[in-house]
Amino acid sequence: MSEVRIAAEPRTEFGKGAARRTRRAGRVPAVLYGHGTDPQHISLPGHELMLALKTPNVLLTIEGLTGGAELALPKDVQRDPVKGFLEHIDLLLVKRGEKVVVSLPIQLVGDVVPGGQVAQTEVEISVEAEATHIPESVELDISGLEIDSQVLAKDLRLPSGAMLAAGEDVLILQITDASVSAEREEAAEAAEGAGEGAEGEGEAPAE
Repeated sequence: MSEVRIAAEPRTEFGKGAARRTRRAGRVPAVLYGHGTDPQHISLPGHELMLALKTPNVLLTIEGLTGGAELALPKDVQRDPVKGFLEHIDLLLVKRGEKVVVSLPIQLVGDVVPGGQVAQTEVEISVEAEATHIPESVELDISGLEIDSQVLAKDLRLPSGAMLAAGEDVLILQITDASVSAEREEAAEAAEGAGEGAEGEGEAPAE
């Protein structure tokens, strides 16, 4: 897994105004907690943090802390809903050898069978792994899956060292008949169009 070193600075001011000033300085407000310790309020360099977070479950080595460098995992990342910039991040302290539960993205590989269509209900899966050896993703090969077949959580081939933390019978995806799906969509669109037409008929003429 990817491990990134990043320098922290202590935060002594709090509130929305202080957070805005921190972000204007190119840094992101953060809280570091875990292992029964008091939360540490810090700020991190915005550009470096944004690059690090491109890797799912990236392991961060937080430097510049009073007690020395610590390992942490991102737990809650808040972004501006419009512009997308980082507003705040919660970090969970971890130790080497410690087991943690994380969500891994499910990456589909292979081609769907001719005439088939993938109906994916889960794009992530919860697993338990060693904090410093968290896989980046879980690969699911869909080649060879026939129409009407299903893949459950227990059917996934997890990376070495990872154990399933989600329910075994969670539905990940199924292969549906593409022609049947298309017919259903056309029928739904036709019904919607008919409903709109009926509403229009009852409207009074414009003056």
